[in-house]
Amino acid sequence: MTTVLLATDADHVFDDVDAAIAGDGIEVLRVRKGADVLEVVQTIDPDLVILDLQIGNMGGVAACLALRQEEGAGRLARRPIALLMDRSADTILGQQAGADGWLIKPLDSLRLSRLTTTLLGGGQLQEAPTATG
Repeated sequence: MTTVLLATDADHVFDDVDAAIAGDGIEVLRVRKGADVLEVVQTIDPDLVILDLQIGNMGGVAACLALRQEEGAGRLARRPIALLMDRSADTILGQQAGADGWLIKPLDSLRLSRLTTTLLGGGQLQEAPTATG
């Protein structure tokens, strides 16, 4: 079973991600607080972490940086991390945080599925900023 950890406090984001990728051997687990991401990753060792950029108490970028710091120190195995961006101008944050991929909201099933497949396969997928973003 492939485990995906999704960090979001927005029910509609969880619903979209779960509907798009759960099933066929993929289980989506959720945390509502970015501050809980590191502890849950240490506990359940997910295959992929997806972080919503806007989480009330600790956003996706900070959670991504915390995971990458632990990986860099050798206290955590490296795993793919994706960010769900609110606007295309946020993509620079994904680069700085060391995310392997990101999507710009609004989300859709096809893009979420492609992101998951690509990152679990060892690749990267970063949506480019638009000219108006």
